[in-house]
Amino acid sequence: MKVPFLDLKLQHQALRTEVLAALAETYDATRFCLGKDVEDFEKAFSATLGYPRTLGMNSGTSPLHIASLCGGFGPGDEIITTPFTFASSCWGISYVGATPVFVDIDADTWCISSAAIAKAITPKTKGIVVVHIFGQPARMDEIMALARQHKLFIVEDCAQSVGAQYKGQPVGGIGDCGTFSFYPTKNLGGCGEGGAFVSKHPAVMDQAQLLRVHGSPKRYLHTEVGFNFRMDGFQGAVLNIKLKQLAKWTARRRAIAAKYLAGIKRSDVQLPVVPAYGESVWHQFTLLHPQRDALRVHLEKSGVGTEIIYPGPMHLQPCYASLGYQPGSISVAESTSARCVSLPIFPELTDEQVEHVIQSVNRF
Repeated sequence: MKVPFLDLKLQHQALRTEVLAALAETYDATRFCLGKDVEDFEKAFSATLGYPRTLGMNSGTSPLHIASLCGGFGPGDEIITTPFTFASSCWGISYVGATPVFVDIDADTWCISSAAIAKAITPKTKGIVVVHIFGQPARMDEIMALARQHKLFIVEDCAQSVGAQYKGQPVGGIGDCGTFSFYPTKNLGGCGEGGAFVSKHPAVMDQAQLLRVHGSPKRYLHTEVGFNFRMDGFQGAVLNIKLKQLAKWTARRRAIAAKYLAGIKRSDVQLPVVPAYGESVWHQFTLLHPQRDALRVHLEKSGVGTEIIYPGPMHLQPCYASLGYQPGSISVAESTSARCVSLPIFPELTDEQVEHVIQSVNRF
């Protein structure tokens, strides 16, 4: 039996007729940059997930850039974040000339460690970029307590956690702002690039909205140096349709994860942990194994696709060599990167495929 790591064709074939009709309507109405489709998505996203306002953007990286600007980050500032993440989580910090300060992760959730954050705070610290990795909420109470104590601006990177909640609150709405990605492989993915920005602070949302469109409150008036971070109408049209399926897709991801957690019976495997404070939306189902590479070869021979997410932590990437981090300096993140492997977990998987993955892991 073949079990691909991800098969986007299955999801898109099921929605093909509805999506193409929506795209045709957008095309005929020439609603190409922002416009009604994007506005409808912004309203629906806010209403569905529990945010006061949403701003659609052209990628998941752009709202992270905007977040750094709204936080007032700049040269001389230190921004604490996790090295166990995709590079975009760090780019917003670097784009504005601030310095990313990488700290370790929790050994159970793989999210940024609040204890490590506390040790890294200096007079130069201005903010924290929290990544809710693999759909798992970070320990936000502890992080927000540090933020209040030291007057820090908190950015929540929710690229992998759309729909996740922490103690009943939607991630992205706990800190000062939240950012989302609608890259096609995400739980809510577009047909191309896309992203969103949310904040509980009206002034932050107003600033983000201004920066999104050339720093322009009205046409040909530019009160700030802005950017062209607009979501296009086609992505808004697609996401309007897909958003209606998100709850069903999330429920299926959770069902698959529950089968994996119950069915994988190996003492040498560290399975993901879901603390009582929240429930993951399972963007990835990642486990740790000391012979990760050999396990991947075995699973490939069994017809099971896997990925390593992420093989190289950000503090050891060449682009940040000037910061001076050395191998061994952030031990849990490095150990996790060396042992992690992600199994297939997308809503269209059949129960038979899930069982085949379980048995293949158990046979290793």
